[in-house]
Amino acid sequence: MKKFVKAALLAGAAWSAMAGMAAAQDAPAQEPEATTVDEIVVTARRRDEALKDVPIAVSALSEERLEQTGAADITALQQQTPNATVQVARGSNSTLIAFIRGVGQQDPLWGFEPGVGLYIDDVYVARPQGAVLDVFDVQRIEVLRGPQGTLYGRNTVGGAIKYVTQRLSPETELTLKGSYGSFNQVDVLAMGSGSLTDNFRIGGAFAKYTRDGYGTNINTGAEHYDKDVEAFRFSAELTPNDDVFVRFAYDLMNDDSNPRHGHREVAGALPDGAVLNNVYDTNAGVGDENSVQTEGWSMTVQGRLNDNWTLKSIVARRDGRTDTVIDFDNTPRPTLDIPAYYEDQQTTLEFQGLFDYDRVQGVMGLFYLDGRAEGAFDTIIGGAGIVTGTGGYVETTSISAYVDVNLDLTDRLHLSLGGRYTLDDKTGDVFRANYLGATRSPLTGGTPRPVLGAVRTDYTRSNSFDQFTPKVALSYDVTDDVTAYASFSQGFKSGGFDMRGDAVATPQTVNGYDPETVDSYEIGLKGRLGPLSFSSAAFYNEYQDQQVTTQVPSGATIASFVDNVGSSTFYGAEFEGSLFLTENLTANFAVGYLNSDFEEFIRYNLTTMMFEDISDLVVLQNAPEWTGYLGLTWNSPLAGGDLTIVPQVSWRDDYSQFEFPNPILDQEGFALVDLSATWTYDRFVVGIYGKNLTDERYRVGGYNFPGALLDNSIIGYYGPPRTVTASVTVKF
Repeated sequence: MKKFVKAALLAGAAWSAMAGMAAAQDAPAQEPEATTVDEIVVTARRRDEALKDVPIAVSALSEERLEQTGAADITALQQQTPNATVQVARGSNSTLIAFIRGVGQQDPLWGFEPGVGLYIDDVYVARPQGAVLDVFDVQRIEVLRGPQGTLYGRNTVGGAIKYVTQRLSPETELTLKGSYGSFNQVDVLAMGSGSLTDNFRIGGAFAKYTRDGYGTNINTGAEHYDKDVEAFRFSAELTPNDDVFVRFAYDLMNDDSNPRHGHREVAGALPDGAVLNNVYDTNAGVGDENSVQTEGWSMTVQGRLNDNWTLKSIVARRDGRTDTVIDFDNTPRPTLDIPAYYEDQQTTLEFQGLFDYDRVQGVMGLFYLDGRAEGAFDTIIGGAGIVTGTGGYVETTSISAYVDVNLDLTDRLHLSLGGRYTLDDKTGDVFRANYLGATRSPLTGGTPRPVLGAVRTDYTRSNSFDQFTPKVALSYDVTDDVTAYASFSQGFKSGGFDMRGDAVATPQTVNGYDPETVDSYEIGLKGRLGPLSFSSAAFYNEYQDQQVTTQVPSGATIASFVDNVGSSTFYGAEFEGSLFLTENLTANFAVGYLNSDFEEFIRYNLTTMMFEDISDLVVLQNAPEWTGYLGLTWNSPLAGGDLTIVPQVSWRDDYSQFEFPNPILDQEGFALVDLSATWTYDRFVVGIYGKNLTDERYRVGGYNFPGALLDNSIIGYYGPPRTVTASVTVKF
């Protein structure tokens, strides 16, 4: 059945493309939707441009498209974007993990850098906690695939995700939305804006999301996989004249959902270690307290000096705090319990100069980041009667300068040149020690007591990392509607220090780890052929000094590695777009192919205390070979309004949760089937959204801690089951 669904989905997407090309000669008279690549405006190159003219692989989902498909949060990007993994992190409710073309980072511990950059209105969000953004007050979301080291800098080796919020309307507006759905889901949203004077506007939005759990903590009776989130945004915009624009924005998010302890995949030998029938149930005993808060503000000032130059500055501050617990053994006993806290602060400043002459356009800029991320967590091992406490911080100062220039060599031939120099200064502080007693350590608020034996790790070190990341692209307007391009770009992710490192088991941990780089070669073709609007790309990537994080059982505790394991190469292709079939029917499609292979994977052997190449035993994680999407959008007048129905199906091929394949945790290929219907009448929008209608069970993460001491603690985390949600929106 799964092979049939996969074949049908990929064939359907291919048929959509071929049908559009075949129909290009005698396209229907009706105008295509306002979703074509020459009409969609993106800011992938830090300036407003038509999607067709950008020599980058970009997926752009508009507010209308997100509403039609019932996208609840940013993870909906995974279904409609080729070669992308955008999911809630293991053990979390609002921590984001993102991979693009097989490049990313799923470890959210303080000090580890993400491999896909997240931006809210051009403000960089350095930490993944609280980054599973709910979709409201959004104009569009852009997904930039491939390294973006020139314009977006460090930590965009896989790509970047840009969340673009709405500009304020000069008219007084108010939108109210209420939703009710499966598992007692109740969502409330209020958004409004208005003008205080002719050139000063304010606006705000408040959202409350609640839902019972998909499962239950059998031990405590608490909801498991529930949702309890509040979010608030405020903005003010000042336009003293036609040449100056000033915007202040503030956002706050509180997530008081219960922690996700996961589902035990293998029965333990001890009592209460059975595998529960419901994959959303747990039997955890560490507790059900969890709290995540993030907030931030930004000030954007933009002024046009003359017809050729515009200056822009962005200053921003973000803060976050997480208090959580994860029960890795999923039993009432403290076999493997992890209480933790994370805290982070960041201040960023960016100055841009945008220029536009007759045949030369571009942007140059300076960027500064000052950040601190800290935390502590315990590894409580009841079988040994001890707890390993780990804590510390990493302080980062990053400065960079960049330029990106587009040269119109002829009316049809364009050359894009860019480069960025980045300098990171980092200071890492790591402390790790064992304490007697299978309860919280003093680091997380436990009873003060002396260290058991010698301190495992205790150091403070600093290091600097710098890199120049170039980009060059040549594009040619084959016709007025079709553009071809070829490009080379480089991405760089900063080095750092392993916040879990055990200096007794792995003495080299005090030296930290080096940066990683990705060199990407890409060709693409995008544009419009009659009723077909499309973007396509083929790429080849060379991944060097790849950073991989691993935790494995070691004696009476768990050892951590962050290694520059070596290199890998991968290549692939993507094809996405929309096909205007009739006046009322449009097909949207996306297909991604990814082939990856490690050439070298150097790992430290705890037994032999030597490094060895095990590249024949590993694979790239979160890198399915095929991803696909096919959706139909049907519009028709109904009862004085407009009815839109969107059936859609997405496919993800087999993929591994970690570099080391694990048949217990790795996910087989699966399809998700959704169906939504929205009816718009004057000021009212009524919608009903069915998600995962076949009730597919699929893992989005896991932890692997086998062995008798840890009672075979192998747990999985699952995506949402079948849900149905109804909503009513009123606009004033």
